[in-house]
Amino acid sequence: MRASLEWLTVAGSTFSATTGRLGHAQLSHYTAAYREWGEGPPLVLIPGLAGGLELLAPLARRLANGRRVIAYQLRGEDDCFALRRRFGLTDLVEDLAEFVEALGLERPDLFGVSFGGVLGLEFAARHPYRLRSLGVQGVGARFERSLLQRIAGLVLSGFPLPTDSAFVNQFFQLLFGRRQQPGPLFEFVTRQCWTTDQSVMAHRFRLVRRIDLRDRLGRVRVPTLVIGGERDVLVSPRSLDDLCAGVARSKRVVLPGIGHLAFVAHPERVAAEVNSFLGPLDD
Repeated sequence: MRASLEWLTVAGSTFSATTGRLGHAQLSHYTAAYREWGEGPPLVLIPGLAGGLELLAPLARRLANGRRVIAYQLRGEDDCFALRRRFGLTDLVEDLAEFVEALGLERPDLFGVSFGGVLGLEFAARHPYRLRSLGVQGVGARFERSLLQRIAGLVLSGFPLPTDSAFVNQFFQLLFGRRQQPGPLFEFVTRQCWTTDQSVMAHRFRLVRRIDLRDRLGRVRVPTLVIGGERDVLVSPRSLDDLCAGVARSKRVVLPGIGHLAFVAHPERVAAEVNSFLGPLDD
């Protein structure tokens, strides 16, 4: 169920994606909704496991000064019935390739967060000459089966959970990296994540729960920015080490005191690192 206009008014337009220009790209297996901000060299944002492109809006607006920033919806985000047709990570990566082609983007920069970071790395490994650079945040070389990751699996895919559950809200507190006071930001993140159907979350979670990218990282040949949060409970320092060691042209940045949801909780910090990595724009 999409966020109501009444809730968006209460939460404020600060976090809303509705300021971007809306478009639709007809792909082979679904129609991908997308939003654009700004003008200039293209930068494609890949959303995470839940929340859709709307969760990327605060970051997109900060990156759109001199760039054409494009965030798109993954398959299944707007139509949970897409799960009736079996698809995997390879299909989602090819959706991205088709989306880039549909918009006529020649070697864009890509930036993926969390689940979207996995897709970005897979895309760069399979299509190394179709992008200029890659950035990821909230992803490591592999999914690790720690207690917290198991809790994540329970929250995201184990069984139906109420969206106002105190247990679920406590889990989101961990993703922020520190206790988040109730307010518009916390409400935006939790409510927006639950606009993604739980069956879609479950499917995406199953796609990455056993993933190990280490044998494919050597094929990522473009300059790659790897942003980690010091308090990211889902990505360990060792997993970040392995990711950076496997990508020859990688730059690692660790944000002190920041958790997994850095891209939405601290979009100004993430945008500053991305802008620095991409370099100055031509006048």
